[in-house]
Amino acid sequence: MMDTVLTGLRTNGDYHLGNYIGALRPMIDFATNKAADYQINIFAPDLHSFTTPIDHSAFHKQTMDNLRLFVAAGIPLENPNVHMYRQSRIPAHSELTWILMNFTGFGEFNRMVEFKDKSSKLDGDRVSVGLFGYPALMAADILLYGARWVPVGDDQRQHLEFTRTIAERMNNQFGLELVIPESIQKQQEFVGRLDAPRIRSLRNPDKKMSKSIDDPAGTILLTDDPAAAVKKIMSAETDSIGAINLDWDNQPGISNLLTILAYMQGKLVSDIVSQWQGSERYGDLKKAVAAEVSGFLEQLQAQVAKVDDAALISYLERSEAKMNSIASKTLTEVQRAIGLRD
Repeated sequence: MMDTVLTGLRTNGDYHLGNYIGALRPMIDFATNKAADYQINIFAPDLHSFTTPIDHSAFHKQTMDNLRLFVAAGIPLENPNVHMYRQSRIPAHSELTWILMNFTGFGEFNRMVEFKDKSSKLDGDRVSVGLFGYPALMAADILLYGARWVPVGDDQRQHLEFTRTIAERMNNQFGLELVIPESIQKQQEFVGRLDAPRIRSLRNPDKKMSKSIDDPAGTILLTDDPAAAVKKIMSAETDSIGAINLDWDNQPGISNLLTILAYMQGKLVSDIVSQWQGSERYGDLKKAVAAEVSGFLEQLQAQVAKVDDAALISYLERSEAKMNSIASKTLTEVQRAIGLRD
């Protein structure tokens, strides 16, 4: 049997350029180049979105809009080994989550750094039990499909380790054979990078680019008008040094622009640095980045407009039916092992 690779990207809010460069583009490249050797599961983790406050009235539309972006950006849906599905359409995700939570200690969840970080930004009564127990949902997402490979960002490393721990615990206690995902080091080696690109805010390059409404001028949304994106780039924060260098400590704004340009042109960052290093013309660098980004947005948005909604829904339903079958089989094995079924 093929190893399963699982990846997903939250669908609440519009995707931005950092999402595309750091997550969506690598996802597309991997699915395009590796689907002959792996089963590729690309899922919309819509249940994850409820762990923090969202606009529920717009959520379903936002999810579908972002799935259209997946298609427009080039996810090879015609490949039989590529599956794209909505997490909430597969009940086993919720059911296995509840089971795993009952074999997890309070202290394990309480030590999660992402929980502490996210809960610190919310009013006390807005910190949900769902946010606290989120690692169990992520573990269920992985274990239901026997996913050995789960490329994750830095903020998810602790959750991946929890998945490995809870899988080993269930296997040892109940004689299950849940597939244990590989370690974070092997995950990084598998995808061919040790550090994922983290695109920074154009206005505050000490922070990452974000969907937050607090940073609209620093964030290029994939739905932005190309002309508006150009204005944001031309107004990007730089420095007074007066020479282009890749120096994240002293020139984060310039380093950010160099990184964006490299990924937009499909080149190594080192090659772009060699081309621009030492130049004193910050404006020329901004113009080059603006031209690449605006051209990219025009092309992507044209492709989004061509997405056939009926065909997309039909594809999702077929994929979800197959994933339901796989996930239900795993769930049933767990239920039998813990005494819920004969």
